[in-house]
Amino acid sequence: MNKLGQETSPYLLQHAHNPVNWYPWGKEALAKAKKEDKPIFLSIGYAACHWCHVMEHESFENEGIAQLLNSHFISIKVDREERPDLDEIYMAAVIAISGSGGWPMTVFLTPDLKPFYGGTYFPPEDKWGRMGFKRIVSLIGEKWQSPTEQKRLLLDAESLQKVIAERTTGTPPLSPHSQISSKLLETAASHLKTSFDPKWGGFSSAPKFPPTNAIRLLLRSHYQTGDKDSLSMATFTLDKMARGGMYDHLDGGFHRYSTDEKWLVPHFEKMLYDNALLASVYLEAYQITRDQRYARTSEEIFAYIQKIMTDKSGAFYSSEDADSEGQEGLFYTWTYDEILEILGEDTTKIFSQLYNIKKSGNFSSREDYHKGQNILHLQDDPAEFSQKLTIGIDGPEGLMKDSQKKLLDFRDRRVRPGLDDKIITSWNALMISAYAQAYQILDKSKYLEAATRAALFIKKELWTEEDILLRTYRSGQSKFFAYLEDYAYTIRAFTDLYEAGFKNNWLFFAESLADTMIDQFWDSKSYGFFDTGHLHENLIVRTKSANDSAIPSPTAVAAETLMRLSRLLDRDDFFTKATQTLQANAAIMESFPQGCLSLLLAADFSLHPIKEIAIVGKRNSKDSKELLRTVHSSYLPHCVTAFLDTDLTQIKNITKKIPLLKGRTPLDGKAAAYVCENFTCRLPVTTAKNLREQLGINSKPK
Repeated sequence: MNKLGQETSPYLLQHAHNPVNWYPWGKEALAKAKKEDKPIFLSIGYAACHWCHVMEHESFENEGIAQLLNSHFISIKVDREERPDLDEIYMAAVIAISGSGGWPMTVFLTPDLKPFYGGTYFPPEDKWGRMGFKRIVSLIGEKWQSPTEQKRLLLDAESLQKVIAERTTGTPPLSPHSQISSKLLETAASHLKTSFDPKWGGFSSAPKFPPTNAIRLLLRSHYQTGDKDSLSMATFTLDKMARGGMYDHLDGGFHRYSTDEKWLVPHFEKMLYDNALLASVYLEAYQITRDQRYARTSEEIFAYIQKIMTDKSGAFYSSEDADSEGQEGLFYTWTYDEILEILGEDTTKIFSQLYNIKKSGNFSSREDYHKGQNILHLQDDPAEFSQKLTIGIDGPEGLMKDSQKKLLDFRDRRVRPGLDDKIITSWNALMISAYAQAYQILDKSKYLEAATRAALFIKKELWTEEDILLRTYRSGQSKFFAYLEDYAYTIRAFTDLYEAGFKNNWLFFAESLADTMIDQFWDSKSYGFFDTGHLHENLIVRTKSANDSAIPSPTAVAAETLMRLSRLLDRDDFFTKATQTLQANAAIMESFPQGCLSLLLAADFSLHPIKEIAIVGKRNSKDSKELLRTVHSSYLPHCVTAFLDTDLTQIKNITKKIPLLKGRTPLDGKAAAYVCENFTCRLPVTTAKNLREQLGINSKPK
């Protein structure tokens, strides 16, 4: 066992028995590199990554390659999910070197941590137009031993260091004309229309990742302008994704991305953050359209999360692997004969038409083990398909449910893909927000209970007495100081949890964390937030990013949530920090809108009058519930909501801490809603009808 044997990360533990003399990132490895004047071989990946497994098997389990690495390098293995700071810095280097990035990330560093060469996956020998990893290791090892060649590598490292700093430590300089305006959202929506795929949905060619931020922006654009094209592009993409092979039609939940433009062949790993973000955007689509399919997709995601990704403590695991028994997608794919044996001939005939099952298989792959395999995906909407058939009173939906159950029962007996059961604060916060949103929109208490359990876990295991968050938890150990994304997402999650169930402590917890976030991450010179805090180690750069990645920009989430808290808590300092953050990023929003959609949504929140809604009454009374249901079920992207339970004691203390509730009382013994906007308050109302009128809601929630 190498030095990874004492780690808690499942990804690092997967490599603990490699012949490579791996070290985790830390003082021991870094000091050894300097002392012995050896370059560092840095390998970054994550547990659910298929090509990480391939490179491990081909190269890191190879005795000859391991001997070369052990002789010439200090080899460090990093789980990108534990250390997003390292991942971001060295990914910028890989993109600068090769023009693209991904995992496994393969980087060679000087002893003082500056990269000079890198890439992603390398085969062990020259193959597919890629230089073999064995040859790369040999060449770099030889070059480092030559004083002349080493000097060149050091010069390369210095040049690359400047590129990394430019890409990760700020935004374009603010031009005199850069400003936050509604035109930014309009420009972004226009860009999306230009790049929209009218045949398959989405906004790019293959590979296609779930475009949650783009869909959110289009839904917001439709809400504000009534533009039908924006809504159509959003719902069309949601429909295509949910019908495609990227969606698990048996157990719910989405795979990471589609390798083709049709959403058919997924990269089979399932990530917690993807499913949190997708559940949320399908819920927003349901709010606007009242199409039950979107609510159903969200509920199926939550069912999957509860079944597979939820710890007994209530916290959520990180991911499920793409591979099982050494093969990618084996768990999820089917031969025609398997389906025939399980469902019988008559049902298989209909099921195969609906899900495009073929005897020869329904997708192509360069892997031999995929030949003759099928990925379940819907050819048509089931309602449209039913018009082509006469199959009994239940129609195809009844057949689908029965067939899906039989196939799922069979599949559950297969060897399941590996589970990364570490708990990541920011990803848990994303799922808490999704569950809180589901409770509000769908009015099902189980979703509020799930959100609360996970939030209590963060409060107990990942929040220190000094109001410092930690990043990960596994096997009883909480590790690593949290990053900006952990703080921003958790503050938003606690705020969402407050606005769902109105337990006051969650709002006060959010306020406390917001103060810590500002203290730890705020850039007092250029404004905005750094990705790392004062407690983190000093790396070659201190990153400050505004763009979205697989997850929303933490800078954007921090800004929007601070604006929400400023309205709920009357904290002008929060509002100032939020607006300074947005203004500091105005130039990048203007020059590259498609890359920072979350910032645009935060800017949009700041530009529109915020509806401040205060509801006062007995929490469990019928009239209170009716008013809350009116607010919760409606798509209101520019509002904050507070509730005062008149059954509570010490109401004065609550209204002192939440000024939005100060002076609010029931009317004539009935729960009352107070709506304020642009520093002007309307008369309180006691009926859902009158509240809908004040909020501009056109119809009664269904």
